[in-house]
Amino acid sequence: MSLSIRNQLTGTVVTVVPGEVMATVGVRLDGGRELTAAITREAVDELELAPGAAVRALVKATEVALATGPVAGLSIRNRLPGVVREVTTGAVMASVKVTVDGVGELTAAVTRDAVAELALDTGAPVTALVKATEVSLATG
Repeated sequence: MSLSIRNQLTGTVVTVVPGEVMATVGVRLDGGRELTAAITREAVDELELAPGAAVRALVKATEVALATGPVAGLSIRNRLPGVVREVTTGAVMASVKVTVDGVGELTAAVTRDAVAELALDTGAPVTALVKATEVSLATG
């Protein structure tokens, strides 16, 4: 199946913490970094997610935020440090490709104003931020 989702990261489930309706799923990405997904318990059951299961973590580019300084005091679980590889700017929006050690490449869709204000350019260090509720998981 082909998807329009730019960010498709392969990994292995390391934890599943079920709640009444939702569950958190810890995924060790192939490069060793960890990612947390918050998905429904129904999805956990349907996908038969358990430690050791191979998964793809899917994140839309519009759900990736970028920070250029220290990140503290945020509830966002997923913080992936990297370096800007490429910036493509349009009239309103921009696509920023970030190389993350041990993960590969992530794409963030941000406003043109954000690119200017954060001085995002090739080689700039950034942290990609993704809420756990914005990570989908796929198997197979």
